[in-house]
Amino acid sequence: MNTTTGTPACAAQRIAPVIEQFLGGPPPVRIRMWDGSETGPADAPTVHVRSRRALRRLLWQPGELGLAEAYISGDIDLADDLADGLRAMRRASREQGLKAPRPGLADRVRAAGTALRLGAVGPRPPVPAARAGLRGALHSKARDRAAISHHYDLSNDFYALLLDETMAYSCGYWTSDAPDYGPADAQRDKLELICHKLGLRPGARLLDIGCGWGSLTLHAAARHGVRVTAVTLAAEQAAYVRGEVRARGLEDLVEVHRCDYRDVAGLPGFQGGYDAVSTVEMGEHVGDAEYPAFTALLHAVLRPQGRALVQQMSRGSTAPGGGAFIESYIAPDMHMRPLGETVELLEGAGLEVRDVESMREHYVLTVEAWHRTLEERWPEFVALVGEETARVWRLYLVGGALAFEERRMGVDQILSVRPGAGGSAGMPASRHGWYTEPGTVPAQRGDGAGTPADGADRDKGAGR
Repeated sequence: MNTTTGTPACAAQRIAPVIEQFLGGPPPVRIRMWDGSETGPADAPTVHVRSRRALRRLLWQPGELGLAEAYISGDIDLADDLADGLRAMRRASREQGLKAPRPGLADRVRAAGTALRLGAVGPRPPVPAARAGLRGALHSKARDRAAISHHYDLSNDFYALLLDETMAYSCGYWTSDAPDYGPADAQRDKLELICHKLGLRPGARLLDIGCGWGSLTLHAAARHGVRVTAVTLAAEQAAYVRGEVRARGLEDLVEVHRCDYRDVAGLPGFQGGYDAVSTVEMGEHVGDAEYPAFTALLHAVLRPQGRALVQQMSRGSTAPGGGAFIESYIAPDMHMRPLGETVELLEGAGLEVRDVESMREHYVLTVEAWHRTLEERWPEFVALVGEETARVWRLYLVGGALAFEERRMGVDQILSVRPGAGGSAGMPASRHGWYTEPGTVPAQRGDGAGTPADGADRDKGAGR
């Protein structure tokens, strides 16, 4: 015992057997305790347990959420780059075949005894303020509004700092690796790809459900002359898009509505059907039980031969909500399903699925770009939202990039059509015109056909 500080001299050696017991094997990381003692492989990433409160958090909240909250609060940190550290830990865990056993009562008693000897037993630490606290019935309109607000109403200033000038908060489409090609280019290429898949022409009517900060809405109206009805539940997003519509003089082409997707049928212009409907990474917020009604809505809003494009994240049966951390701090009540289930639900609603394109690797590049911005402008983020919320987003972005990289999550564009009488889809016989050579975007001719354009002709201002 250190008689000056009262701190056990070998905290790491005391805690090592407990860690091994709960992990099902030796730890894949180096662990440095608050007293400077260390345990674990010397060549592994170092996890710094800064205070006894970290252990207290894990006693009260074992597992992923307790670890995440210990990181968010600064009680645990990584001495190395967080992304490199998490990647190394996951690799070591796979190589060692670690599989955490379910601890019994005796295991918990021993762990509590160790924590007591380390002086880590005490009242439950406060939950970080960034944690969501939703009330009400799952996927009721009021609860969905609160869930969306928790994530998307963080502030327009925050997202303007994080995102590129397009304000597109979804997977980009990276068509070039040229040094001067960046996130905004990838987002514009994604927006143009969506417009071509939907066959948008001047005067066409598009319903953009979950329009975000209006990247697709504004692009379709400004570049393609499309009449857009934009829908979002987030107050901050609706205010931003309305401001951009006024600033760009698009009032005759764009209507912005802050409403639930279930209220779309009451909007002006619903009768008669839209030529196209888009929903870009919004369906994850709909819920599992509610998704059949959502796909039925997509079918109902379209005229015969109208097209629907769904860009949506996918995940298997394990942690369809993203896991305890994501569900508590980022996207409460989110539900992701395997791609095949989404296709089946779209077909069950009467839509004919015509094309599916995986964009998983594109999301790695997209999220890594957001993470670079976060790190490069860290003091600004901390000044804007506070240290804890900034650390939430660091963990979220790093973990998200790894999930897509390791194929634990996917994202896809699914194009479908509402067939007309006799089954006619009115679709092109091939994908010709949807895609272009890297670094170019299709130019829209007056007849709506797409042709490759020179990369220098890219509309650099289309997204903002």
